[in-house]
Amino acid sequence: MEAVAKLKNVPSSPRKMRLVADMIRGQKVSKALGILRYQPQAGAALLEKLLLSAVANWQQKNENERAEDADLFVKTIFVDGGRMLKRLRPAPQGRGHRIRKRSNHVTIVIESAANALTLAPEVSTENAA
Repeated sequence: MEAVAKLKNVPSSPRKMRLVADMIRGQKVSKALGILRYQPQAGAALLEKLLLSAVANWQQKNENERAEDADLFVKTIFVDGGRMLKRLRPAPQGRGHRIRKRSNHVTIVIESAANALTLAPEVSTENAA
């Protein structure tokens, strides 16, 4: 069983958030929380809170199981660009330079490792040729 959590309109650039998201992709939830707790980037605190929200969503779906026993891992995490605020900044000789204030949307999917193994397709070791 998988659970999804989304965070929209985060006021930082998608590139900066992707650097943090790449660190926890495929990691176990407990390890990912440990990684995010000690990262200096501003996006790490937001992703930690989002990951805890995804665990709470998983717990809501599976009331009879404990999250610690389920061996949860980060199945998918991706960062998309959000809306962009366009501003003008004064420049020399009466000109104006455009400032683009970027934002992003983050989506995280967690899944139980036991469930992922049962749903994985079987790989044939025979030669098809």
